[in-house]
Amino acid sequence: MLTRVQGMSKVDVGRYLERLGVAAPDAPSVAGLRALHAAHVARVPYETLEIHLGRATTVDPAQSVARILRGRGGYCFHLNGAFATLLHALGYAVTWHRGGVQGSRTARPPGANANHLALTVVCEGETWFVDVGLGDALYEPLPLRSGEYRQGPFAYRLSPSAVEPGGWRFDHDPRGSFAGMDFTMATAGPDDFAAQHRELSTSPDSGFVRVVSAIRRDAAGTDELRGCVLVRTDGDGRSERELTTEAAWFGALAEVFGLTLTDVGEEERSALWERVLSAHRTWLAARTG
Repeated sequence: MLTRVQGMSKVDVGRYLERLGVAAPDAPSVAGLRALHAAHVARVPYETLEIHLGRATTVDPAQSVARILRGRGGYCFHLNGAFATLLHALGYAVTWHRGGVQGSRTARPPGANANHLALTVVCEGETWFVDVGLGDALYEPLPLRSGEYRQGPFAYRLSPSAVEPGGWRFDHDPRGSFAGMDFTMATAGPDDFAAQHRELSTSPDSGFVRVVSAIRRDAAGTDELRGCVLVRTDGDGRSERELTTEAAWFGALAEVFGLTLTDVGEEERSALWERVLSAHRTWLAARTG
């Protein structure tokens, strides 16, 4: 039975847990945290569709929770903000932190420039790195201590950050979609991420704006849709499929990522597909030209 509900109504906590397919925990525990995290990355996709639908979003966690309860997902600010709200409601000691994702392995790590929201949770006497907003990365939380960790077919590393004094560095598997992420241990809040969220969601230079994407993680691997290309990465390797029709594209969103888009009208769907297909054709032309 839920006895501590903070920042969310009991009804919304129940709906959120139903979305995750997880029963209400009796009390905070590491086992419960693992179950919540794994269910979240499997059932609530990392996705940038709102940008390509022309819908503005914010970093307000209440709005992110409401979007998830409507059957949608989001990216780091939305997913981790909402998940932190749920964890807090369930009695977990959760903290927001400024992070900075290093996209390319040849690029210089940006430090904790707030282009990413990271979380930590203190539970059963230990601090845990919690992050349901890294797309193709964590399946379950990691203990916040130096070491190498394997989850399914992927290997990760946690170590003290070389660019963020007192902070931490997460290094992704070499097959991952980014190199790593540094985060500070200082406590952060929504205002710390507003400027970066605006940049990522509106700048023509932003990868979020250039290419629509959806990602989910399960115990065996990841599924990623970028534009019209659907990729599965797991212990068997990497398989790729090009989605060349509107039916196939929306079908993959529904079947692979659980995005039935009941909140998107027919005209919006058609316009979204035309934008995605146009960007895909431009990408193909540049690739072959």
